[in-house]
Amino acid sequence: MALTRAAIVGAGLDILDRYGLADVSMRRVADALGVQAGALYYHVPNKQSLLAAVADEILADALGPGDHPSLEDWVTAWAHTLRRALLAHRDAAELVASTRALGLGAVDPCADGRERLAVGGIAEPSATMAALLHFVLGHVTQEQTAAQMAALGLTPAPEPTAADRDFAWGVGLVVRGMTTAAA
Repeated sequence: MALTRAAIVGAGLDILDRYGLADVSMRRVADALGVQAGALYYHVPNKQSLLAAVADEILADALGPGDHPSLEDWVTAWAHTLRRALLAHRDAAELVASTRALGLGAVDPCADGRERLAVGGIAEPSATMAALLHFVLGHVTQEQTAAQMAALGLTPAPEPTAADRDFAWGVGLVVRGMTTAAA
């Protein structure tokens, strides 16, 4: 098998899913691919670039929730789509949050939303999408941390329907605020 950026990112994502963010390293990815760590640097210049590429891979699954009858429905679908993509991978919310905070990564999960909000006449489309992104990342981080603590036997297992209900309520609150500010 030829060593490619896609193979490196795939191995990084696999390690993230199996062991968590703390275990994603250049050496561990190289071991998973059966190469020396130095071989990775031709495709990925450093660990931060690797983590950003893994975050981009996760975010690629969250783009384009499709068309919806209203802007409010589209924004709601976007938030739920992003949540599902993040929940599909261990520590994904923490990874995406740190990647975004460092200004790394090529995938901007809010780009389409900012455009739609601007066309829809929503004031401050950048701030609105940032608030919603921060809500989604924070909520999913809490969900993933609670699930990990329960898996270790340190806390009771969280009630999934409560997380779903709380998430829907929070998204609805942001969307109502967005439409109220536009009116």
